[in-house]
Amino acid sequence: MNTEFIEALAEIEREKGISKDVLLEAIEAALISSYKRNFNTAQNVRVDINRDTGVIKVYARKTVVEEVMDPRLEISLEAAREINPHYQLDDIAEIEVTPRDFGRIAAQTAKQVVTQRIREAERGLIYDAFIDKEEDIVNGIVQRMDARNLYVDLGKAEAVLPLSELMPNDKFKQGDRVKSYIVKVENTTKGPQIILSRTHPGLLKRLFELEVPEIYDGIVEIRSVAREAGFRSKIAVHSRNPEVDPVGACVGPKGMRVQTIVNELRGEKIDIVRWSENVEEFVANALSPSKVLDVIIHEQERVARVIVPDHQLSLAIGIKGQNARLAAKLTGWKIDIKSESQAEAEPDRPKPQGEALQEDSASVDG
Repeated sequence: MNTEFIEALAEIEREKGISKDVLLEAIEAALISSYKRNFNTAQNVRVDINRDTGVIKVYARKTVVEEVMDPRLEISLEAAREINPHYQLDDIAEIEVTPRDFGRIAAQTAKQVVTQRIREAERGLIYDAFIDKEEDIVNGIVQRMDARNLYVDLGKAEAVLPLSELMPNDKFKQGDRVKSYIVKVENTTKGPQIILSRTHPGLLKRLFELEVPEIYDGIVEIRSVAREAGFRSKIAVHSRNPEVDPVGACVGPKGMRVQTIVNELRGEKIDIVRWSENVEEFVANALSPSKVLDVIIHEQERVARVIVPDHQLSLAIGIKGQNARLAAKLTGWKIDIKSESQAEAEPDRPKPQGEALQEDSASVDG
């Protein structure tokens, strides 16, 4: 090694942000292993690289003793004082043992260490860049695919989009652009692993944050999301400003805001309902677009008994129970739906109020 090598390390420090001293310490540690492996020795050694000239020296480290039992690890006091008259018993004496052809081994080892450290640093920078984007939306290009995953180029890194995380109507091929939600970023031995999803409820939430300025500004809040990706979703919204209608803000002028999201989600139906701290009201809103006559709350069982008009029963339940299932996810309550005539036929059942309980809600179908 020489001054050119030291200058190259300084250049790496400037460009990659890897400390020159850290690299030199790593090279010194690697050279110890290389020396022992190549020269078949078990003695303790120290490798020193001059920080200015790049000159490498290898020193055997031996304990100063009265009687030498293992010459690989020990040196007599007399022999030690020939090297340095100040050595005392139990001191560690250093004797230079640099082999003549050690420069070739050193150059090869240094190259490997520097390459590895640069790779680790680049991986670290990628991890730092994407860990802050966890639970956020990214755009990428499909690079390749196999039987289980799509591999998406995000510019600085490649991410994995499992086929199980695609919506039913998603059809992508190589070169297609894809908008996804970062579910998880992990720092593995092979570098950062970025896992994407298009079915996660977080994707819907982030899309509304991007499209609705009132949500981005914190005026309107998304309190809960329930999603069956590719089919139907429900979001519950609340306004911190009584003068701002949260449902209207999410729908947008002529439905443009929510329609943009519906298009991105391949026609997924989205119900936007008003959140309420009143459970009865919230449950009624969550069952939109069905009208609700009455909601009876059973706190201990955490069950909401809901009564709807006879002709609204199938709408309230939804196809294969989807509307009721999503409403239960949205509110966190188990929902038992009965028609008005069924409720009247049951003994000791309070009669429905006869008037719908819902506040504003909106349902958008792609």
